[in-house]
Amino acid sequence: MSPELGPLARDLSVPYYEDALPAHDLYHAKRVHDLSIRLAGECEEPVDRDVLAAAAWLHDIGRPRERVGTVEQHGAWAATEAAELLAGDDVASEHIEAIQHCLRSHSIRASSPTPETIEAKLLFDADKLDAAGARGLLRLACIVGERSGRTGERYAVIDDATTFDADATASPDISLLREWTRERLDALYTAPGRRLGTVRWRFVETFLARFDEEIGVDGTK
Repeated sequence: MSPELGPLARDLSVPYYEDALPAHDLYHAKRVHDLSIRLAGECEEPVDRDVLAAAAWLHDIGRPRERVGTVEQHGAWAATEAAELLAGDDVASEHIEAIQHCLRSHSIRASSPTPETIEAKLLFDADKLDAAGARGLLRLACIVGERSGRTGERYAVIDDATTFDADATASPDISLLREWTRERLDALYTAPGRRLGTVRWRFVETFLARFDEEIGVDGTK
């Protein structure tokens, strides 16, 4: 395969991220790309890095459309769109199919197919790892903010809702970030992904412990 497949996919993906919100923008795609290639270097089995790189750049091109309701499942839509884009640049059909599988299976949703190839598993892991650690916590907070106040969604309160007399179930609180992070790290497929997940989880625990200490303080602590 041409070593230019990764840069080609990057260039093709850029216009699709123009309307993306911060949690799923081009910078997220780049972090997933860089992390997936790093994990590939720690794998004991062979990895097609061209397929992996292309899939990383393209994996969230459908997110802006899903957000406004014009597509239902961004991974499935991205797989179809990517096939047309790549075929137009004469990418071999077997490589397109491998990329499509990565795109369809990268989501943690129950409706998404299970990643079967090492490339799909690495993409899945890199995507989930970008929801852990320092940047990951910031991303998850952005996602909570994006959903806040939407039709049918509660407003988010990044605090401990139990500190008020009001119904504590009325709003999500900081524990949601802990739950989302743990859910994603528990779903990782590869050994290098799980190793990095352990490191990032330690930071999450440290940060959230500090957060808990600051609840209700007077500013002197």
